[in-house]
Amino acid sequence: MSRSEEVIPKLEKHKLSSLISKGERIDGRELNEYRPITIDVNCIEKAEGSAIVSLGNTVSIAGVKAEIGTPFADTPNEGVLIVNAEFLPLASPSFEPGPPDENAIEIARVVDRGIRSSRTLDLERLCIIPGKRVWVIYVDVYVLNHNGNMIDASGLAVLSALLTAKIPVVKVSEDERIGITDEWVPLPIRDRPVPVTMAKIGDKLVVDPNINEELSMDCRLTLTVNERGSICAVQKGGRGSLSMNDILYAVDLALKVSKEIRSALPPLPKIEDITYVVK
Repeated sequence: MSRSEEVIPKLEKHKLSSLISKGERIDGRELNEYRPITIDVNCIEKAEGSAIVSLGNTVSIAGVKAEIGTPFADTPNEGVLIVNAEFLPLASPSFEPGPPDENAIEIARVVDRGIRSSRTLDLERLCIIPGKRVWVIYVDVYVLNHNGNMIDASGLAVLSALLTAKIPVVKVSEDERIGITDEWVPLPIRDRPVPVTMAKIGDKLVVDPNINEELSMDCRLTLTVNERGSICAVQKGGRGSLSMNDILYAVDLALKVSKEIRSALPPLPKIEDITYVVK
């Protein structure tokens, strides 16, 4: 972390805490108010699906690549989903070149968990030859500019990229040779889980924390909400504690905010009558 970012919370924490205790925030938002969201899809020409998400001044971009590979031994009849996250050094003075650090790994795991626990991607429909060949879906997400709440920005970028991704229908011969057809179809997506992150500062919870709020927070809570309004994933960060009242309030707020966010997402693809493998 850069020295400037180490100093900022020491100078601003009292002011931030004082404002938040009064129900105000340094950027003028309400405690339960999300920053404006912009989502642009199909922004990477060579990817099967892509999206760039701006959450205030926080920007993340995600791309989907698909290839035919081998299933995991414990799930021989399911395709494979792999999510990776990386912080580009240009996004923040605190980001350094090199392999993903623990924060990038945490974001990838939180995003991946929300997708898996909600069964967003129908992995069984991505099986080509049971036990032998399946579609492997790689999703890479990069933080381009860090101004707080990278988890939500990255999660929404990954989900939007998956919602717009397409793969070709494959044809399997009697001797199990695989051919790629010219027909491209949407991925078998059946849910849109939305991550909602809150920071606790003092005795208050604020949704979608900006960078200064994150640097001043006691702890962080991310709740992922599926289409049915159920919490499908939870992640807590930081050393501070949350009371039962905090958690109940966070659940209510996440349910409300997730509906607003979901209206900005691409729609679910119509996959009921799609055939992914022709024999």
